[in-house]
Amino acid sequence: QVQLVESGGGLVQPGGSLRLSCAASGTIFSISVMGWYRQAPGKQRELVAVMTSGGSTNYVDSVKGRFTISRDNPKNTVYLQMNTLKPEDTAVYFCNAIYIGTDYWGKGTLVNVAS
Repeated sequence: QVQLVESGGGLVQPGGSLRLSCAASGTIFSISVMGWYRQAPGKQRELVAVMTSGGSTNYVDSVKGRFTISRDNPKNTVYLQMNTLKPEDTAVYFCNAIYIGTDYWGKGTLVNVAS
């Protein structure tokens, strides 16, 4: 079993920055993929950014150049640095991990971009 705990969400003005963190705990050897998804009100959950244990990344087009995903593999932690935030980035952000073929999800953290 893998437990994921997110932190770092909050209220930020347009153009501001936030850094999300997600720590995985449990009996873990190596998590193949860790990443972030988001779900805005009335919309489906979408991939924001993911990163493999080898360092390969994938971003949704709308955040490219503004968001950066990173991992600390020994600590089983993934980060999402979000810069130049826009109101349309407002959503609940969920941490995701794929471990031995199983998807695990955090409970989510709210990011609210508003003036």
